[in-house]
This record gives sequence, structure tokens and C-alpha cells, in this order.
Amino acid sequence: MGRRMRASPWTLGISANYVSAYIISGDMLMSYLSDMGLLSLGSQLKAISDQLYAMADDVYAPHGLELQARWFPILKLLHDRGPMTVGEMATAVGQTHSAISQAASRLVRDGWLSASSDAGDRRTRRLALTPKAVEAVRIAKPLWRAMREGLEERAHSLGIDEATLDALARVPGPDLAEAIGERMREGRRRALSIVPFRSEFREDFYRLNADWLERYFELESYDIEVLSNPEGAILATGGEILFALLDGQVVGTCALMQVKPGEYELTKMAVDPSVQGLGLGRALIEAAIAAFQRLGGSELFLETNTKLATAIRLYESSGFEHQPSVKQDSHYSRANVYMIWRPQAECSAAE
Repeated sequence: MGRRMRASPWTLGISANYVSAYIISGDMLMSYLSDMGLLSLGSQLKAISDQLYAMADDVYAPHGLELQARWFPILKLLHDRGPMTVGEMATAVGQTHSAISQAASRLVRDGWLSASSDAGDRRTRRLALTPKAVEAVRIAKPLWRAMREGLEERAHSLGIDEATLDALARVPGPDLAEAIGERMREGRRRALSIVPFRSEFREDFYRLNADWLERYFELESYDIEVLSNPEGAILATGGEILFALLDGQVVGTCALMQVKPGEYELTKMAVDPSVQGLGLGRALIEAAIAAFQRLGGSELFLETNTKLATAIRLYESSGFEHQPSVKQDSHYSRANVYMIWRPQAECSAAE
């Protein structure tokens, strides 16, 4: 005989948790969910849990027990440890405070639990089994033991041991959502490309910038002039316009405008709000700086507003330095920040 599995309340599979996932053969799951693999893990666990609840209720019924399988964690816990608060029970069984509170309220209402004020905090209820529940637990104990042994035998026959169950219980972890989110963001970053101006992007150039400006400020006459004629206002004067493409869609843009020989303004930078957080702004700035160096520029500056704190931090981290005053010949009434880019080598030398 192999090593006997640990006798744990959760080995019974009567509560909705992760342990029961491999207890029941896969052919009992709906084929549609099974075909989706781990993507449907939560749904499959719910289906398994429901089947185990039904199994336990079928075991109770011939013995005249009015217990419901879903009550098992609370009743077993209070039987083993004595009176507890809802918060203590939620922590002990790994369920939410809300779920335990709702179940406990019903058990109190139906006469299975009694509630009394906690000695340390009168605002908190301490719950305990009533005589009715104590008697039901006494009758249920041999049934629980039989269910545990039956489930252990089934688990062993399927090659499931404690290590498998413990590993499965760790799958969801508190950091899983963030890990999946970062994987999605990294995948989208890999799909990002920065491309030069194309005539079919003209409307996107206007749309992205107009939306951005109207969200924070307003379109000024100079903005409308440049956005309406990007070829004449930017490209024809020796500048460049760059676009960020994600899955073939334009989601960001910026421009280098040559204001006089060798002097360029980083301007008209906008990113679609739906894709912020993917590093598009930094990618556009880095591409613009590379274009500035390729063009042999001698000075690169930008103008912005203190209202845009996140953007300013991005500019700072990209090598732009604040100037003591606003640009004297600025085209923008909204501009109250003037920054000039210095190559990183110069910044390091200065430090």
C-alpha cells in the first residue's frame, strides 16, 4: 500500500476549492470545457465542486441529515476549534469574508449556529454550534470518514498525491493576475512597430493629437494649422513624423519639427488612451531621438505643461532637462515648461 494521504477536511472536496480538481475523472467534465484546457480551469473546478456537493448530499440523505454539503467547512471548523468570528473562519478556510458571513447568517437563522458578542469587541459576533448542529455533526462524522476514504482511494487510483494537490492549490496565487497582465503587455510590446509618415495616416495624426489636446487643453490655431497640413508644416521643412502601430493599427504618433537649421522640436506626441501602459510613449521618444541624431541635429527641445506630470517624468527619464524659463518665442499659450535634450554621455559626464 502507498503512503496514506493526510486526513484533511479539504480532502473531502465538499468545499469549493482547488483540491477537488483531479479527484473526479476528466470524462465527467463537459467536453467543451475540457477542450479549452487551463483557460477553463475555474469553470472546470466549479463543475467538479458542484458534483462533489451533490455526492455529499446524496450520502447524507439516507441518514435523515438535513445538512448541506456547502456548510461543511463552517460546521467542521467550529466543531474542531470552538466559537470563532466570521473573520477568523474566513482566514482559516481561505474563503472571502462575504461568503462566510452570508453562509453563517443563514445557519444562524436556521438554528444551526448561535451568535454572541465577542468579549474583546462587542461589535463583532462570535459564532458557535447549537445543540442541533452538534448532534448532526455526531451523526455525520462516520459519513465524513467514509467519504474521505473513498476520495483518497479514488485519488490514489488516479495517481494523485499530496504534492499534486498542494501544487494545484498554489496555481491561482495572489500574483497570477499581474503575471498574466504583464505577459499580455509584453506580447503587445513585441507587436509594436514605429514607422514613418504615410499619406494614409494623415487623419490618424490629426485624430490622435486633437483628442489628446481636447482632453487636457484645447486646440489652438497653431495646432490646427500643423495638424491639417503635416506634409507642409513638418515634412517639407526637414522634419519627420513617426507613428506607433499595434497589430497594424495607428495607436500613437509624434513629430520632429525643424524650426531652424539643426534645431528641432519634439512635438505633436499623442498615444491612444486604450493602449497606455505598454511603453508606447517611450518607444516614440526613443525613435524621435534616433531620427534627430540621424538628421545631424544640434538641439532638440520640447514644450509642455506642468499639468502633464506623467509625461514630464517620461521626458526627464529620456534625457530632457528643464530650462529656467519658458521659451520666449513659443507658439503655445498652454506651454509653461521648456526642456532641452542632452545626450546621455553628456549627462553622465556632468554628473
